[in-house]
Amino acid sequence: MKIDTRKFGEIEIDETKILTMPDGLLGFPGFERFALLEDPKTVPFCWFQSLEESNLALVVMNPFLFMQDYKLDLDGFVAAKGWKGVKAEELQIYVVVNISQGEEGKKVTANLQGPLVININNNEAFQVVIPDSVYSYQHNILEAS
Repeated sequence: MKIDTRKFGEIEIDETKILTMPDGLLGFPGFERFALLEDPKTVPFCWFQSLEESNLALVVMNPFLFMQDYKLDLDGFVAAKGWKGVKAEELQIYVVVNISQGEEGKKVTANLQGPLVININNNEAFQVVIPDSVYSYQHNILEAS
């Protein structure tokens, strides 16, 4: 399947890799189909690309790369989604990353309060909101490493 992207232009993706977000993405209602795009030039960052809007692509990354002790209690979430029997290793976790340049230099932050959870068995994805979290929605990745 060919898709248009702002970052990569028109690209071919494997249709079996299409992720559905039945509840959509926070702040972007109505967009429910995405693909996780990886580019060797931007590792460890990936792109969470909308298939419905070429300009909607979020930079994401695996939070365990910069915070090995990041903990999420997903049991209730998995049960609420009806993902019976899904094991932790069948879930991929990503956090949205914001890269900005300010007076103090480059700042790279991650939203640890709203991770994306992908069930690799059925290609469903959801954004989980963790209320009253000990984690920040603007965790400075550069300070952490």
